[in-house]
Amino acid sequence: MTANRPVALVTGASSGIGKSTAHALAEARFDVVGTSRKTSRSASRSGVTFLDLDVTSDDSVNSVVRQVIDRFGQIDVLVNNAGIGANGAAEEISVAQAQSIFDVNVFGLMRMTKAVLPHMRGRGRGRIINISSVGGFVPNPFMAIYVATKHAVEGYSESLDHEVREQGIRVLRVQPGPVNTPFDVNMVQADTPLPVYARQRAVFDEVVEEQMRSGDDPDVVAKVVVAAATDPKPKLSYPAGSTAARVSVLRRIVPARTFDKTVRKLNRMTG
Repeated sequence: MTANRPVALVTGASSGIGKSTAHALAEARFDVVGTSRKTSRSASRSGVTFLDLDVTSDDSVNSVVRQVIDRFGQIDVLVNNAGIGANGAAEEISVAQAQSIFDVNVFGLMRMTKAVLPHMRGRGRGRIINISSVGGFVPNPFMAIYVATKHAVEGYSESLDHEVREQGIRVLRVQPGPVNTPFDVNMVQADTPLPVYARQRAVFDEVVEEQMRSGDDPDVVAKVVVAAATDPKPKLSYPAGSTAARVSVLRRIVPARTFDKTVRKLNRMTG
């Protein structure tokens, strides 16, 4: 740690995108603090310090932010990466289960953001990088609850960026497409499955597995996060990977009816 090195705090850094991002930021000469629920599984290396964090707990969030500021003196970049997936038709996921998913993916992100904003505002600078998804601007059948959380992240991030920009703070979005991580294996399964959806849900599982295994390496997304953290003139959003960039363009230029048909075809749905 040196006084002139920027400091990055990365949530959900024990695996996948978060782990790659933490190491990429360290290689870019950031002092990096990575967090997860159980950091004993995450060996500190390559300039990354790990702390336990539960983004669903106000006390845990505030404690970690204080620890980072006390140790490093500053937080220049917050990467809100912690999140969970949800597999099931919207009707198959109870409201209580949906609330628990939102508590991590949306309210956890909000807790972290609110905890660092006073510090960043006091210094007159800072960047908050929220890991969204192509699911934040396109539909994904049998992932309606997860997609809803990412739509929320998109709207929250873009609106907040306008509120804090004149204070020297930017709120940016990184939007990955399919990434080759255990994300699909670790998704929360619907707590009230219904037979009417069983066949198509099985098809969806196959589609997602194929997409994930052929998806981008997490390092691809990590490089985009580093760009968002260091660009002199940052963009509002950063599609990450070839699929994300292509889908982002198609969403803007393809007629709605055609795009709708494409979604159904890719998910092997009829009608």
